[in-house]
Amino acid sequence: MKIDPKKLIVAAAQSRKNAVAPYSKFQVGAALLTRTGDIIGGANVESASYGLTCCAERIALFKALTAGIRNFTAIAVVARIKGGPMPCGACRQLLAEYAPAAKVFVADSDDLDAISTFSVKKLLPSAFVGNFRT
Repeated sequence: MKIDPKKLIVAAAQSRKNAVAPYSKFQVGAALLTRTGDIIGGANVESASYGLTCCAERIALFKALTAGIRNFTAIAVVARIKGGPMPCGACRQLLAEYAPAAKVFVADSDDLDAISTFSVKKLLPSAFVGNFRT
């Protein structure tokens, strides 16, 4: 299946509208594309107890995983920041574990046509993915 980065960025921008960011006011949206073409959206959710805050990327990924979906081809992330928001370390780790082959698209919500593209491997080289020996 061919990936349409613009369509995924627009879906992430739509998801961004559901962000719950009363403290930072920094609203982030994500859209996770499955191998079958379904798009799962997510938005960041903040807590007064900052450590409980969760990024848009993880929200989308957790929604998909807990619905039994496991095959992902791309994720888009959108926020109002020049160049687009880059996934944090925790999001990079989870993408490396559950969507290692996914393309990552980012864009500024004020310029959805300027899309930057990355691979998960480029964002987190030599990822720790639990290749344990028993």
